[in-house]
Amino acid sequence: MIRSIATVSIGGALDEKLRTIAAAGFRAVEIFENDFTCYDGSAREVASMCSDLGLKICALQPFRDFEGMPGNLRTQAFRRIEKKFDLMQELGTDLLLVCSNVSHASLGGIDRAADDFRELGERASARNLRVGFEALAWGRHVNDYRDAWEIVRRADHRSIGIILDSFHTLAPSFPVAAIRAIPGNRIFLVQLADAPQLDLDVLSWSRHFRCFPGQGSLAIREFMQAVDATGYKGPLSLEIFNDQFRAQSTKDFAVDGMRSLVLLDDDETRAQVAPALRTRSVVTEVVFIEFAIEPSHAAALATLFGELGFRLTGRHRSKAVERWSQGSVNLLINSSPDSFAKSHTVTHGSGVCAIGLEIADVPTMMNRAEAIQAAAFRQPVGPGELTIPAIRGVGGSLLYFLAPGSSNWNIDFLPIESNSDTGMLRRVDHISQSMRFEEMLSWEQFYTALFEVDRSPQLEIADPLGLVKSQVLQSKDGSLRLVLNASTASQTMSSRFLSEFFGAGVQHIAFTCDDIFKATSAMRAAGATFLKIPDNYYDDIDSRFDLDPALLKSMKENAILYDRDDVGDFFQIYTHAFEDRFFFEIVQRRGYKGFGAPNAGIRLAAQTREAKPRSMPRLS
Repeated sequence: MIRSIATVSIGGALDEKLRTIAAAGFRAVEIFENDFTCYDGSAREVASMCSDLGLKICALQPFRDFEGMPGNLRTQAFRRIEKKFDLMQELGTDLLLVCSNVSHASLGGIDRAADDFRELGERASARNLRVGFEALAWGRHVNDYRDAWEIVRRADHRSIGIILDSFHTLAPSFPVAAIRAIPGNRIFLVQLADAPQLDLDVLSWSRHFRCFPGQGSLAIREFMQAVDATGYKGPLSLEIFNDQFRAQSTKDFAVDGMRSLVLLDDDETRAQVAPALRTRSVVTEVVFIEFAIEPSHAAALATLFGELGFRLTGRHRSKAVERWSQGSVNLLINSSPDSFAKSHTVTHGSGVCAIGLEIADVPTMMNRAEAIQAAAFRQPVGPGELTIPAIRGVGGSLLYFLAPGSSNWNIDFLPIESNSDTGMLRRVDHISQSMRFEEMLSWEQFYTALFEVDRSPQLEIADPLGLVKSQVLQSKDGSLRLVLNASTASQTMSSRFLSEFFGAGVQHIAFTCDDIFKATSAMRAAGATFLKIPDNYYDDIDSRFDLDPALLKSMKENAILYDRDDVGDFFQIYTHAFEDRFFFEIVQRRGYKGFGAPNAGIRLAAQTREAKPRSMPRLS
């Protein structure tokens, strides 16, 4: 099917919108009438521009308040629509979208509406044009696609068809089964939009909270399966209204839109699945996490790693890169002057610049990444060094992909023997990334498009200075766990990180261990210090959980936090932030599946107390 988008979905002037839409790979576009009205150029110029960009104008939309108008208002409606037919012919499109009437002057009645569309069909046919009828969920008399189809069916004119919109169908919870009975050639256009589940009137919900297919909770796949059953072969067009999206880069937004349509084909029940999209990749291990560090700060980070029980196990043969290891965890300190890490440091300061992931089929992974327009990354490597495929990730960082057994430790690194392996930490438990609130859905889509991960319900975490939204993505076996955090409040820890780090990135990394009390005792003995937790927290824990007094005492003495779910216990402790940028967490799971969300507010409050003061605006 032809992938399309309505210009109303994108910010900017009409010519800017069209260039952005074409660059993202769309091949068709719906022209929103107001976009044209505000544009300082003729319809023929717009038509020529679209032709040069390889865009087909699949529809002009919307035409409002047509069917069921009485007397002179009916005459006026036909006069208005004839003017739009003139415009369509100059634009070079043959389809007009007519949405169901919301005017209080309109009259109800299926047959009355059918008569109006039959006459309109005659007028359209005389110009070789078509008209599609869409039921708005808040239409005065027609708000259900089934009624719209009955009107089209009774009009019985080849120039009159129905337009189906996923939001107007699914948001009011209309069943999709009836779509299957509509002949495919009578469906003139299919518009797509998803939305989160919200307790709002449908008009406000539609105007402010639509999102791309797969980003919300509407049953988009069931809707599309019903559409496929009709034999429809026309455009699939995105129509998105979202205040949050309008704050994004229009280029990134358009790519996200195209990605959502590509991923819509990633379903074994649909015949047009592209080979590159048939399977998402399973991450079997986090192979390494790479920190970009200024040379003057590398020793301090190495000291922290040593305090946490990591040992120096290798130095790169040609670059200023150290490998620090413990259990299956590998942390790299990269302070090379001529490297991607250096450019990342210049942009962001100290922080995670790359994550290495083990993937069974790396070529398939890279093909999938290309199909969803993820940016590939390549950099020169030294003679004999391993080339590791990579793509750009959050905040411009890198995701490297390695096949099992293909790590570069014995190729690119000179080994350093050490007998000081404590073996306290086993593996990376989860990686937490902070980002702008407007980016959150985009990166969620990015990860779920690439990896076999499930989304947990989104949480709201109480920071002392505002709310933080948190979204967990994790594989079934826990080999990959990602926590995405964002906040609209400028002073939350998540937002402060964005300010300090100059953009999105990894804010903290959690490591798992078998005995958190033994591990933290050894770490303290090595010089490590941890976030201070108030006594009041442990009084609250004592009231909520029936814990052994000795265990509670040990938790309090060691600043260890606790939670419990229906399958087990969870212990966690946090380091202080390194350069006010990132920090580490040590966890112990006893069957527990969550991430200690009830403790997040306690942690954030403690970190807020430790954070360096921020200058506040002076009141006049």
